[in-house]
Amino acid sequence: MADWFRLSKQETMSQLTTGGQGLDSREAKERLKQYGENVIEEAGRKQWWQVFLEQFKDLLVIILIVAAGISMVTGDPGSAGVIFAVLLLNAVLGTVQHQKAEKSLDSLKSLSSPEARVRRDGRQADIPSSQVVPGDILLLEAGDLVAADARLIEVYGLQVNESSLTGESLNVDKQDTVLGKTRRNGRGAVDKGGPADDVPLADRVNMVFSGSLVTGGRGVAVVTATGMDTEIGKIASMMNGTEEHKTPLQISLDRFSGRLAAAIIAISAVVFALSLYRKAQVLDALMFAVALAVAAIPEALSSIVTIVQAMGTQKMAREHAIIKDLKAVESLGCVSVICSDKTGTLTQNRMEVEYACFNHRERDMDWLRENAFRPDVRLLLYGAVLNNDASADPDGQTARDVGEPMELALLHMAVQAGVAPELVRARCPRLGELPFDPRRKLMSTKNQVEDGQIIFVKGALDVLLDRCDRIANPGSAKSAVRPGSGGESAALASRTLTAQDRRRIVDQNMNWSSQGLRVLAFACKPAQEIPGEKARAEENLIFLGMVAMMDPPRSESRAAVQNARRAGIRTVMITGDHKVTAMAIARRIGIMDETAQALTGAELNAMDDGELSRRLDSISVYARVSPEHKIRIVDAWQKRGSIVAMTGDGVNDAPALKKADIGVAMGITGTEVSKDAASMILADDNFATIIKAVANGRNVYRNIKNAIQFLLSGNMAGILCVLYTSLSALPMPFAPVHLLFINLLTDSLPAIAIGMEPPEEGLLKEPPRNPREGILTRTFVRDILLQGGLIALATMWSYRTGLSTGGAAQASTMAFSTLTLARLFHGFNCRSRHSILHLGFGSNLYSLMAFELGVVLLAAVLFVPGLQVMFAAADLGLYQLLTIGFAAFAPTLVIQSFKMFRESVE
Repeated sequence: MADWFRLSKQETMSQLTTGGQGLDSREAKERLKQYGENVIEEAGRKQWWQVFLEQFKDLLVIILIVAAGISMVTGDPGSAGVIFAVLLLNAVLGTVQHQKAEKSLDSLKSLSSPEARVRRDGRQADIPSSQVVPGDILLLEAGDLVAADARLIEVYGLQVNESSLTGESLNVDKQDTVLGKTRRNGRGAVDKGGPADDVPLADRVNMVFSGSLVTGGRGVAVVTATGMDTEIGKIASMMNGTEEHKTPLQISLDRFSGRLAAAIIAISAVVFALSLYRKAQVLDALMFAVALAVAAIPEALSSIVTIVQAMGTQKMAREHAIIKDLKAVESLGCVSVICSDKTGTLTQNRMEVEYACFNHRERDMDWLRENAFRPDVRLLLYGAVLNNDASADPDGQTARDVGEPMELALLHMAVQAGVAPELVRARCPRLGELPFDPRRKLMSTKNQVEDGQIIFVKGALDVLLDRCDRIANPGSAKSAVRPGSGGESAALASRTLTAQDRRRIVDQNMNWSSQGLRVLAFACKPAQEIPGEKARAEENLIFLGMVAMMDPPRSESRAAVQNARRAGIRTVMITGDHKVTAMAIARRIGIMDETAQALTGAELNAMDDGELSRRLDSISVYARVSPEHKIRIVDAWQKRGSIVAMTGDGVNDAPALKKADIGVAMGITGTEVSKDAASMILADDNFATIIKAVANGRNVYRNIKNAIQFLLSGNMAGILCVLYTSLSALPMPFAPVHLLFINLLTDSLPAIAIGMEPPEEGLLKEPPRNPREGILTRTFVRDILLQGGLIALATMWSYRTGLSTGGAAQASTMAFSTLTLARLFHGFNCRSRHSILHLGFGSNLYSLMAFELGVVLLAAVLFVPGLQVMFAAADLGLYQLLTIGFAAFAPTLVIQSFKMFRESVE
């Protein structure tokens, strides 16, 4: 494929074998067969039923299915039905979540224009955009969506918004000149084009790209690429080829499930063999092994993790972080790198005047307000309002502003200085104009100002300064009179513009430019010519001054970056904007310091992966980057073992959003493509919201881990009880229905309550957890064994008491009741590593409600006649009930005493 932006119009037309009158219908049909339709293709998606079946691949699920099958065959269909119902619910939840996440390419397709205006057979014709082929002549006007990538051959003030592709919020002024054949340096021209990447996508001003919006002017272009060969098509290809990563929790749970399943199978096999060795019936031995498997597997674990994550998403939504993928909630907790876009996320996504320069002195907005009636300041403010096509909302609601960002910034500057734009425009009507031309780099208007007429000119300093021969001199002995009241001497006191003046003005411009500020210069003169005579209207001007503007950082950005650093999170800026501008913003908000480096996309291309990995820690800013660069940066951090969050709002960000561990899209300025590709959406487009979401994510993971500890320690108690009775040749302590009742009802409620535990202080002062660290750490396993052992001891003491006073039925009922109640008490232990006195009972009312409801359910099983029969519960006397209560509370008493002792010595 040719670098079309390097070719002249004639060379482009020649290579595409077309002419100014376009293709004929026959040739267009042939090319449509050759190149295919101008549409976005997508990789094959899994059908919903395939996704549904995949939910049953987990080893723990397979064990439960086998256990349910055995229960059904051995005459216990109730237990089997409950197990199947739980598994079905989990599978449905997983399928729904997966289907919701598969929308990215649907929105990408919607960016295509439904129709395109082309020249066919020498005539203008409107055709479906899918029928556009390379060599077609596109006709573009304001409001059109560009149907394909094309090289411009005629330009008439054409402006295009390419922000979704390049990340730049300002409209691009297009031209039809050749790019890249010569590159200039300080000593002259170098006659070498260099690789295509030397001219970033955002700088290819003689090209238009599919999906971009024409905002002004008109143009004619020859189509160079369609369908998957366009820049949007390349993004679609990257999205098709980008695999989503499993979250750290998913990886941990997968590893945990595998180890738990292996242990369950091994222990069940041992118990089955022991039962056969003790001459038990095969069926009885099999049921005993099944009971052990059911006791060991936390059936509701998957549902509880989903519910806790869903609760986390609701809390985040209240803080403007909308979670699309539940799995993303927990991943936020171990984010160690945030790759953030600049525009709109770290900045306010609007231009704002920061400084002005009058008579070689830099002034701020406070000075401007205090000196608004000084003649040169007054005229510049008038010029900012009158030589301006934007419209600012009179109520100060920037969301309702209409116009170019730079022109809106000028209107806001005037308002801050005490000038009312609508009032000035009403009093000073426009009499004529020379619109902005990207070649001329100037805009001029003639206005009636009081009793005279003035030509106001604004534009690029390098062009405007050459057209000035005088400079405003408000301190002159000649006092200025009302502007525009007559001849030269009456318009404004001025003096000759000297060579020294020019040097000082140029130096100020260079100083501002080095800070990433955009500069506009202003001049004026009494109207002696009509603006239509451009050669005369924009000559012999009086230089008024210049202003410097930028997209200012959000007020919260600096504090948010500092909070991220304290939390052990590295913030990296990745933007399509210019390097100098990106560095200036990065320094202001604390992303960049003296040791940090900035890199452009072209410089990144010159590096291999090894060099990038070595320099990764020192690079804080990436500027002028393409979608491929963003994916490469994210991948480089991921290969280092980091969990990466990536923010973005444009189509060009979508592949990287999908590639990152957490894709974060902008809710206000973001495209639908970016929102669909992301797993989280910022409703307020604010970087600070990401840090809040990280804190919530850490809390969600901590709560999930505490809930898992609660479930496993309780299940461990059940396993130890079954093993003890098996080795001691005692009757089975629990019926399978007992274990299902505990696991699905009285366990689920406290586990969900644990998942709603509020965050503790200092959560963001801790470093991100190691994503490679599994759930089953040494400390975690030790606590499960000790806590499960205490509950098992208490349960077996109660069981032995029942066995000695009332027989096997009463022993089983007492064991079941003690284990149930002990696990309900244990829910308070698992809320935190701190004691319940430190936390306070009222800090999580859900835990109290879960305990109370669990006790009610247990009482119903023990005392409601119909439920007594269903759960095979024997009648219990006061002594047995007191024994159950004491045995169930004893483990919690021991655990809480230990926690209070630890707190006293820490």
